Amino acid sequence: MLRFPRWFRHAPDTLVAALVLVLAVAPAHAFCGFYVASGDAKLFNRASQVVMVRDGDRTVLTMANDFRGEPSQFALVVPVPTVLERGQIHVGDRTVIDHLDAYSAPRLVEYFDPNPCAPVALEMEALKSRAADAPAAVGAAKRDQARGVTIEARYTVGEYDILILSAKESGGLERWLIDHGYRLPAGASRVLGIYLKQGMKFFVAKVNLGEQKRLGVVNLRPLQMAFESPRFMLPIRLGMVNADGEQELLVYALTRAGRVETANYRNVKLPSDMDVPLYVEKEFPRFYTAMFAHQVERENMAVVFTEYAWDMSWCDPCASPPLSNDELQKLGVFWLDDASNGATRVFMTRLHARYDRAHFPDDLVFQQTADTQNFQGRYVLRHPWAGDLSCPAAADYQRQLNERRAKEARALADLTGWDLGAIRARMAASGEPDLAVAEPKWWEKIWKN
Repeated sequence: MLRFPRWFRHAPDTLVAALVLVLAVAPAHAFCGFYVASGDAKLFNRASQVVMVRDGDRTVLTMANDFRGEPSQFALVVPVPTVLERGQIHVGDRTVIDHLDAYSAPRLVEYFDPNPCAPVALEMEALKSRAADAPAAVGAAKRDQARGVTIEARYTVGEYDILILSAKESGGLERWLIDHGYRLPAGASRVLGIYLKQGMKFFVAKVNLGEQKRLGVVNLRPLQMAFESPRFMLPIRLGMVNADGEQELLVYALTRAGRVETANYRNVKLPSDMDVPLYVEKEFPRFYTAMFAHQVERENMAVVFTEYAWDMSWCDPCASPPLSNDELQKLGVFWLDDASNGATRVFMTRLHARYDRAHFPDDLVFQQTADTQNFQGRYVLRHPWAGDLSCPAAADYQRQLNERRAKEARALADLTGWDLGAIRARMAASGEPDLAVAEPKWWEKIWKN
């Protein structure tokens, strides 16, 4: 009865890093069913992906970038808490982020009903949850100084030219950026001023076309930075200055303590472990995107959703195998070699937010918790028994099956906001009709044997 996993992939759309200011433009017999499909980041348009490795005050940030325009048009500015040294900046491996996304994506699993005519096996309902460009000339440097902007550091890392800027006032920084070819949207100065008041510096990156050609890099690689700061936060306000409508953000937080949550916005776990009609298998991407949109609307776009929280040493069911130590190290997990107390644990939290300026006026502030309870966004298909139903127990089974289908239809309507009648019609069209099973006579309920 095993079925091999089927992946549902939608063509990726342009991915924009929303937390930054972009100025230019083998099936496992798992206890909880078999993995069927996933709701990975590719389902969502313009989804920014950020990996945050955090322990104590140390943070390693990886920003996935799927910029599809001309490399010469790419540039970004990220507020950072301190002046970064060259060794604190790195270019990452996009495939590792893709693996992390696949590992933690919401998933569709399936069960198969046992033969209702066979002796009852109590294992039927087993376990539920185990489970910048050229160097500035002297004259330019004097202009910069007059504007209160200082280039604290300058590096070439991979295909990127990177500057670390400090500034005394937002107007001077704004003028500096414009003079150096950055197209600033209206309102940028005010937001830059907010970060300046916090004493933050600015990480500014552009593509070095010569280095890109020399390295043979076609798609821009993720940028990584490592720093220490007591503030565990992600700046999103700067990215919203030139945002066009709602933004999509996926945060993959890796700690060794436990689950991560936002401290200044409400956290909600996505509805999970819901049984849905079988036809959802063929349209899981449509289901998941509709379900997420409905939950966002239901929460008035004022929450951050937890989609996954899990000890990364294992998974069940596995949408993708756990990451290797080599992959974790590439993401910046710096305690893997720390054998003291045997503390090499990596706990992952996947957070998903859809946001705009009206509903998320502040940056995301995070906190680590001691909660290590596993959680996954999981949706369940239950296939009915397809064999002989000539035994006396078959009538009861068919009645239960009919009730289950009705419940699945209501659950799908509640999850997605879809019309219940349309769901029932879709179920019937796909071979899941209501079963016309007569209710048992009153005396048939007295003696079961």
